[in-house]
Amino acid sequence: MSEQNKKPAVAVLLPCYNEEVTIGKVVRDFKSALPNADIYVYDNNSTDRTAEIAASEGAIVRKEPRQGKGNVIRAMFEDINADVYIMSDGDDTYPADAAPAMVDKILEGYDMVIGDRLSSTYFQENKRPFHNFGNRLVRGSINGLFHANVTDIMTGYRAFSFTFVKTYPVLSRGFEVETEMTIHSLNNNLRLYEMPIQYRDRPEGSVSKLDTVGDGIKVMATIFRMIREYKPLPFFGGVGCILGVIGIVLCGMVTVDFWNTGVVARFPTLIGAVMLVIAGLLLFATGIILDVMAKNDRKAFIVEANSFAMQRRQRNH
Repeated sequence: MSEQNKKPAVAVLLPCYNEEVTIGKVVRDFKSALPNADIYVYDNNSTDRTAEIAASEGAIVRKEPRQGKGNVIRAMFEDINADVYIMSDGDDTYPADAAPAMVDKILEGYDMVIGDRLSSTYFQENKRPFHNFGNRLVRGSINGLFHANVTDIMTGYRAFSFTFVKTYPVLSRGFEVETEMTIHSLNNNLRLYEMPIQYRDRPEGSVSKLDTVGDGIKVMATIFRMIREYKPLPFFGGVGCILGVIGIVLCGMVTVDFWNTGVVARFPTLIGAVMLVIAGLLLFATGIILDVMAKNDRKAFIVEANSFAMQRRQRNH
């Protein structure tokens, strides 16, 4: 059967930790929206009846002992083969009826479809003000750095192509994985499509696993790390320029004193200033070298992704 005539395989991925209140409804909703899809529930050490309820609703239940959403997604991406992947949460905050349109966009050729909560009901439904502030902060930081215009950086509702799933290196262990996905896609100039969805807050009795402060710190640390790795010239060059300017100003002050008195009265200041200038130059040079390496990494990723896609097309024929 040719690739055009073959019905695409769709997998719904639901990472879960203690979601017995909502997981049954979520599985039923996705089965109704995507009747031909396989529904995978990965139980991440739940202490309630999440796995039992999911299995009773017809989901394929698997265990992931490494705690953290990033670890679960890493296992899902490694284990499951499909043409289109839909990733959602087991807390019934994302509408399953948006999934068919997301599948269509992946089949059109997009690498990742982002379920955009922030353009619709997120700020009205989400009753946690620090989460809303954090979303705005992360969005502004990443869009400014990558000259992008992504509305919802941290949404957990996404669709992926097979090539994206198999070439994306999942490094984060926890909830910061969504931020990492977005930065990875922007850095490698992947085809993104944002689709507004109707977000709803957790139903009564369902408890969020997010730690506003702790997970916020992890997300910001992830942004900091990925800026350092993906944008090394602005990162190291910026720090180097600051140190260099401070060093030059201090050298100028010592030079003015010497010009007026004929004596270098502040040798420690002069030595420190020279060291700052040298450190600034070294950091700037480091930024240039790492920037070249980062560009080479992007080239290698493109070649690898193209080769992977070509091999898959050949196997399908």
